Amino acid sequence: MSIVGLREFVTAMTKAADTVAPGMLLMEAARPLMAKLIARDDWLPEACAVPHPQYYRQYLLHCDPAERFSLVSFVWGPGQKTPIHDHMVWGLIGMLRGAEISTGFSRAPDGRLVAGEDPVRLEPGDIDAVAPAIGDIHQVVNAFEDAVSISIHLYGGNIGAIHRHVFDLEGNEREFISGYSNESVPNLWDRSREAG
Repeated sequence: MSIVGLREFVTAMTKAADTVAPGMLLMEAARPLMAKLIARDDWLPEACAVPHPQYYRQYLLHCDPAERFSLVSFVWGPGQKTPIHDHMVWGLIGMLRGAEISTGFSRAPDGRLVAGEDPVRLEPGDIDAVAPAIGDIHQVVNAFEDAVSISIHLYGGNIGAIHRHVFDLEGNEREFISGYSNESVPNLWDRSREAG
């Protein structure tokens, strides 16, 4: 395992955030960077790929110091799923290992949530997007009942600190802040292991 790919992504994404307007333009600028990151599966630290037997985990890989973006690994144990939820910022979801299925929801005139007719299945290398402007409410499930899946998510903010919402099908919402599953982040800047 070499963390070089993750460091290269963080460096490129920081340069993009420095030069591209925030919001949807930055999301589109980040898409090819995400595609390059998930094209190889040799950079994710093992500590950020550990499943939990009961619920999915969200490991922080990097958060921009100005909180313009954050990168996380979502580790899905067999059959695990999220509640119906939103993000409040743009996000790119790239599949690294396994597969996941995302079902989008919209609000009916009476306020209830209605599931979209075409769930999106992501396989390794696939990328999906969420944002308030294009559809921000969904539910995600590991596509496998007998295997772990891992997706890499890039968000237009510090996703673990953003006030977000979970929903029931009646459209009732409850605010939450997700936080992260890890207490420390990967050390991207120690190049001593690469020397030699």
